[in-house]
Amino acid sequence: MTAIGSVEQPAANKRTAALTLAALGVVFGDIGTSPLYTVKECFSEYTGIRPTPENVMGILSLITWALIMIVTVKYVAVVMRADNKGEGGVLALMALVSRQTNIPERRRRIYLMLGIAGAALFYGDCLLTPAISVLSAVEGLNVAAPALQPLVLPIALGVLVGLFAVQRFGTAGVGRWFGPITLLWFVVLFVLGIRQIVDHPGILMALSPHHAVIFTRDNGFIAFLALGAVTLAVTGAEALYADMGHFGAKPIRRAWLGLVLPALLVNYYGQGALLLTDPTAITNPFFKLAPDWALYPLVGLATAATVIASQATISGAFSMATQASLLGLSPRVHIQHTSASEFGQVYLPVVNWLQLAGIVLLVLAFKSSSNLAAAYGIAVTGTMLVTSVLVFALAVRAWKWPWQVSIPVFGLFIVIDFSLLSSNMLKFFDGGWVPLVIAAMSFLIMWSWLRGRIAVAAREREESLPLEALLDSINPGRVHRPQGTAVYLTAFSGNAPRCLLHNLKHNEVLHEHVVLLSVEVPDVPFVSPENRSQISHLGKGVHRILLRYGFMEQPDVPRDLDRLADKGVPFDPMRTSYFVGRNSFAASSKPLLPLWQRKLFLVLSRFAASAADFFGLPANRVVELGSRIEI
Repeated sequence: MTAIGSVEQPAANKRTAALTLAALGVVFGDIGTSPLYTVKECFSEYTGIRPTPENVMGILSLITWALIMIVTVKYVAVVMRADNKGEGGVLALMALVSRQTNIPERRRRIYLMLGIAGAALFYGDCLLTPAISVLSAVEGLNVAAPALQPLVLPIALGVLVGLFAVQRFGTAGVGRWFGPITLLWFVVLFVLGIRQIVDHPGILMALSPHHAVIFTRDNGFIAFLALGAVTLAVTGAEALYADMGHFGAKPIRRAWLGLVLPALLVNYYGQGALLLTDPTAITNPFFKLAPDWALYPLVGLATAATVIASQATISGAFSMATQASLLGLSPRVHIQHTSASEFGQVYLPVVNWLQLAGIVLLVLAFKSSSNLAAAYGIAVTGTMLVTSVLVFALAVRAWKWPWQVSIPVFGLFIVIDFSLLSSNMLKFFDGGWVPLVIAAMSFLIMWSWLRGRIAVAAREREESLPLEALLDSINPGRVHRPQGTAVYLTAFSGNAPRCLLHNLKHNEVLHEHVVLLSVEVPDVPFVSPENRSQISHLGKGVHRILLRYGFMEQPDVPRDLDRLADKGVPFDPMRTSYFVGRNSFAASSKPLLPLWQRKLFLVLSRFAASAADFFGLPANRVVELGSRIEI
């Protein structure tokens, strides 16, 4: 037993180390590149704060305790406990909370709307993060060679366009470099900062929270304004939770506490020490930490680090869009798998090019990282606030935390999140409206699509025929039954699908074997193989099958039907036809939706990917039958 344990332990440690290194490249890219612009923006013209010794100590103290309270205490210690079968993220959290028993339907709807709002805010963040990260890295050229300033914008745009252009090839090839490059980045952050701290060790006094208290007391409203800039230090904290399913909680916690947090604090304190001796370095304190000979290599490394941070955001947008589609919160999207072995590596062309178009427009409109910083923060803090509220509900209902514990803990988190959100809302007219507009549009799309699907389901249920009645009405003398298997996709397992009724009515055809297939996406990220299918044999060659997929999975109907051949379901890929309904929608005399929502749903339905593509059906075996539904 001891020998086996001694062998397994090094293997487990090696695997944890590999996951920790991989997590560096995916999870911490965004928060790891924050030193590029955070300190600079804290002393910008917007805040009006001058880099005096008292202000420098106060700002550093605020940054320190934001990282400790928001990232370390809230996310690492508390929120990461709220895993949905190992998965994190606002949609997984929404599904987890909504699944709790004894929740009034009205409150369940509130949780659903909060989850959609969090996802919508995340989309706004997905546009701003690549724009501000890449632009702030390339702006290092202004320090290395001011004459190159006119090239900053074209270079940044070139990097961004190139990044999105290679998405269709997948990240498997370059992904293995993400961890080592990000590891090098954090080592460089530490080295750059420690040089200044050694020369000015007194800067470490800012670790005491009393400097933050004094700064807040002496500056009042100006200190409240500064919170909007301090928020930049914790952008990316949500990624620790969202990417938990890819790496596990332990590697993420180990990477944060063992490397990322110390490297960030040392670099921030190094920038603070530099400002104490040279206040003019505020023009770009990060790059001024480096000696002249290291500026060009540092710009290159910073650009690579921000590309990696952007890649994590892009992959997150793909994952979020896939989850939303499977949960029925958005139209079906065309999904391409870019790796045969790595789960979760997908490419969504529509999402990719829409994201690039939005980022290019932002870069051209704002022109600098400082201007973009004015727009940054609202989406991030909004998502943080949603997460706090949902985890609070989960702690009370699922974890059974007593109120005397839950209220102080989550009350503190909510007060911090609301304070940061309120401070960032002051930047609304300076560009903060951009992520809110993006989030509002995303919310309206998801909510309207969900309400539209409910309305369509209600109409289909009204016009459907119970299976028992259909089977009783089959007349062997009138109905032709060709050989082979016909698979009819239906949203209602208890009723006959409309396309089957149309086929019987117009063609009087019912195949020798008929599979009535329903696909269900429960509120879990993954469904085990043994729970994938549920089969009922109804007689007369008719079989009812329910396939379940988690919201982190990609449906593959032919593969899973093939696995049911030994359970009495005849399946020959070359003799199986898939019948899919292609619905068109029209206005009803008794509408189920408001006019604006109905029109938006009709527009969205035209852009939805076909069910055949979404469920992985072979194109040459699919028959589409149209029907008209009034909503």
